[in-house]
Amino acid sequence: MALAKTLLLVLVVAAAWTAAAAARHRRSHEDYYENVFDRQQADRVESLPGQPSEVGFRHFAGYVTANESHGRALFYWFFEAAHDVAKKPLVLWLNGGPGCSSVGYGALEELGPFLVQKGKPEISLNPNSWNKEANLLFVESPAGVGFSYTNTTKDLTQFGDELTATDAHAFLLNWFKRFPQFRHHDFYLAGESYAGHYVPQLGVKILEGNKKAHRKDRIKLKGIMIGNAAIDSSSDDRGLAEYAWDHAVISDEVYGAIKKECTFSDDGDESDKCGQAWNDFFNVMRDIDLYSLYTPACTDAMANASRSNSSSASRRRSWNLADTPLAKVHRGMPYNTYDPCVDNHVFDYLNRADVQKALHANVTGIPYSWEPCSDALSNWTDSPASTLPAIKQLVDAKLRVWVLSGDTDDRVPVTSTRYSLRKLGLATAKEWREWFTTDQVGGYTLVYDGLTLVTVRGAGHMVPMITPVQASQVFAHFLHGSEMPAKPVV
Repeated sequence: MALAKTLLLVLVVAAAWTAAAAARHRRSHEDYYENVFDRQQADRVESLPGQPSEVGFRHFAGYVTANESHGRALFYWFFEAAHDVAKKPLVLWLNGGPGCSSVGYGALEELGPFLVQKGKPEISLNPNSWNKEANLLFVESPAGVGFSYTNTTKDLTQFGDELTATDAHAFLLNWFKRFPQFRHHDFYLAGESYAGHYVPQLGVKILEGNKKAHRKDRIKLKGIMIGNAAIDSSSDDRGLAEYAWDHAVISDEVYGAIKKECTFSDDGDESDKCGQAWNDFFNVMRDIDLYSLYTPACTDAMANASRSNSSSASRRRSWNLADTPLAKVHRGMPYNTYDPCVDNHVFDYLNRADVQKALHANVTGIPYSWEPCSDALSNWTDSPASTLPAIKQLVDAKLRVWVLSGDTDDRVPVTSTRYSLRKLGLATAKEWREWFTTDQVGGYTLVYDGLTLVTVRGAGHMVPMITPVQASQVFAHFLHGSEMPAKPVV
């Protein structure tokens, strides 16, 4: 009898302990999600100055830590999908540079739900926004770009590809802690220009991190898409010169000097005479838009005519056209078909105090203006001549890999991209053919074993800006894993 009473007491105590533990766990779980919800709400953007009154989606902005010991925090802007938020994939968009802003370019000039308006620092809805197909995340990377910052000044001289990828991966892991409801969404990386480095390198970091992570903490990376991407310097350089000559931009003499003096070696080591030949090449380009050959360049007269009414002075980016092709590939003046001076309006808009307050930006009082491309980064420590090995890793991992190329870009032209992709040695799965937007040819596509190339007819370096309809069409097919239409789409 005594033994029975003892056993009964043990069972009662155990049951009570289990119930208490469950209650504590439930309370802890509830507290966690209350805290997460509170943190998300703190980042919620209720309204932006100049924003249309009804937008139909939620968006959030703020800072996420990338490196706590150095005080590095990256600024993000996140847009939920226009519908079916819980079912849509999550896409991280990165612009290039190195040192250019994904918030300024990607979000406000290209594919985000809002676009700056010509002649005034306000925003309108983008009818071709990519958030119709996905939840969109933009981040200014690395620290020192845009509103992103570091509390360790020497960091600004030590950034390179490796540290940028490490911080971007850390940012993502912490971002998913803030938005855990998106952790198990299909995840894609996309970007343009020097994102031909950023995206594949971050993709490899994610794969490596997933091997070490608990199943619940793994990022569901499904694929990457890179546009007019710098991926192989020798191919990029060869194609840059060849495309310019073939499109009647440079003379036989300038082209001949480059072919004579430059070896286009894989290690990027070239002679001084080759450097001078490239200087001559870029001098020819001063009065046209290298990034979009057949659209107007932003002249001083145009910039003054479209000057906004904001208190910030309109400006256009300067770029040293004497830079060698191995230098930064996205420090130019990106233009769209209708307003080649759009950079001015983005600069004005993002430097408004009321806009920064609404976006929870510049909370540390950064001692310089927001710029589309950062002057704070004074050095770039590592930049491999080719990211083809990283791309091959992603192909071998059976990820979806698409390469997009606007065919009027002469900074990273389609010629360069075709030379680069040949080096991968992938078998051709489906031959080169045209694809359609409505009843018109939208471009051409070639499907390799594990990689798809899509060109966009009439698009420049920033495809979503110049040809937004075609760009959103390509994006939708990329996400769905479907081929571009081979017949007119009525």
